[in-house]
Amino acid sequence: MNDIRITSTPYDDVFRTLLNDCSALIIPVINELFDEEYSGDEEIVFSPNEHFLNQQGGNGEERITDSTFRILGKMPKKYHLECQSSTDNSMLVRFFEYDTQIALDEGEIRENVLTVVFPHSAALFLRSNAATSDKLKIRMITPGGNVEYDILVMKSQRYTIEEIFEKNLLLLIPFYIFSHEKRFEEYEKDEMKLKELQNEYVQIRNKLEDLLHQGAISEYTRCTIIDMSNKVLEHIAVKYQTVREGVRTVMGGKVLEYEAKTIKKEGIEEGIRGTVSILRNLGVPTQTIQVKIQEQYHLSQEASKKYL
Repeated sequence: MNDIRITSTPYDDVFRTLLNDCSALIIPVINELFDEEYSGDEEIVFSPNEHFLNQQGGNGEERITDSTFRILGKMPKKYHLECQSSTDNSMLVRFFEYDTQIALDEGEIRENVLTVVFPHSAALFLRSNAATSDKLKIRMITPGGNVEYDILVMKSQRYTIEEIFEKNLLLLIPFYIFSHEKRFEEYEKDEMKLKELQNEYVQIRNKLEDLLHQGAISEYTRCTIIDMSNKVLEHIAVKYQTVREGVRTVMGGKVLEYEAKTIKKEGIEEGIRGTVSILRNLGVPTQTIQVKIQEQYHLSQEASKKYL
C-alpha cells in the first residue's frame, strides 16, 4: 500500500475551530447525518485528537483526527467526523486507521476476549459532484466471518441557505462559499453577478442576527461563524480580490482574536489553573492532575504541561 501523508488544510483548521469553540453546532449535524433526535442539551465530551498508530517494527506514528467525541444522550454514542475538501484514494484507509485506533483506545479484555467499539463515522465533503457517493463502506474479511460498516457522507454544497437555517446546520455556513467556487471568474468580471452573491450573504448575516436577537445563539457563536467564513473565503478565493472584498464587506471585517474569544480564552485558562490548585491541595499526584486537565479541557499532553 502507498505511503499516506497527512497534511492539514485551512479548511480542516476551520472545522476544528468551530467544534472546539462552538461545540453545540455539531449536534444538528449529527442529527442530520445519523437520523438522531438529540435536543441540543446533551453533553459533548471530546477525546484527544492525537492518536499514535502502531506501525511495523514497533514504531508509532502520530495522526490527528478532525473530531472524535461522545454525545451523552439516553445512550452515550461515540462519533468520528472528518472534513474533506475533496475525495482522495487514501481517505478510506485513514478512516479505517483512525476508527480502529479509536476503538482500541478504549478496548476491554475480559476472559481472553478483546472487545472494541467502533465509532459512528462520517465525512463532510466540501466539494462534490454527481459521482460522489452518499456513503462509503469498509469491509473486513476475517477468519470468523465478514464485517462491514458505512461511513456516511454530508455534502455541504447540497444545502441552500434556507435549508441550513431550517435545519440549524450553522456549522456549514463558513463552507457555503464552496457552492459558488465555479463562478468566481464570473463574479470577478460582472458587478451584477457579484451583487447576487452579496445578496445571499446579506441573507446569511441577517438570519444570524435574528438568531442572536432570539437568544438562539450567542454573540460569541455569531462572531466565530463570521470569523471562520472569512478565513475560508481568504483561501478559496485567493486569486479573486473582488470576490473576497465583496463578500467580506457584507459579512463584516476580520474579527480574529475578537474580544469575546479573548475573554473566553482567559476564562478557560483561569479555570484550568483553579482546577490544578484544588487538586494539588487535595494531594493528588502531578501525573494524575495532568491526565485530569487533559480530559476535562481537551488539551494535548504538551499543552497541559504549562499548567503544572
